[in-house]
Amino acid sequence: MTINGWIQILLYIGIVVALVKPLGGYMTRVYQGERSLLSPIIGPFEGWLYRLAGVNDREEQHRVTYTAAMLAFNLVGCAFLYALLRLQAILPLNAAAMPAVGPELAFNTATSFVTNTNWQNYSGEATLSYLVQMAGLTVQNFLSAATGMATAVAVIRGFARASGKTIGNFWVDLTGSTLYVLLSA
Repeated sequence: MTINGWIQILLYIGIVVALVKPLGGYMTRVYQGERSLLSPIIGPFEGWLYRLAGVNDREEQHRVTYTAAMLAFNLVGCAFLYALLRLQAILPLNAAAMPAVGPELAFNTATSFVTNTNWQNYSGEATLSYLVQMAGLTVQNFLSAATGMATAVAVIRGFARASGKTIGNFWVDLTGSTLYVLLSA
């Protein structure tokens, strides 16, 4: 390896170590529902989203309820993406008149993007319309990452609250992951 390669590795490690404390503290505040630097900006929108969805952000969920909410959310996301892929021929923003994606490839793509594996067995620009790429794949890139982060936080809470009956609220964790971490980074 060249000296330049070693410098890049050391620089990367230095940046990661330098960000551990501030980023970790920020994420801790977000997932504990405490006020953060972005709360005055994002907080009102977040509250509006909870009211719109009928979510009580102060109510925690049992691990079974949390898991069911996560699975239901991902099932709906998978079905939505599958429908976009199968119906893309008749949907708007299909300037290249792309045909519908076959059922096997649509299922494979939908499940891989919802599970954050993003395995692609096609050439995106030659197979997918703008709408599918924007409203399907890009949205799932964010939501699958947010789901993974929310699930990781729930697992951490489960260990920390070994005798507790709740592990947080999936909808609050998902929203916090999306608005405060992924979109604000």
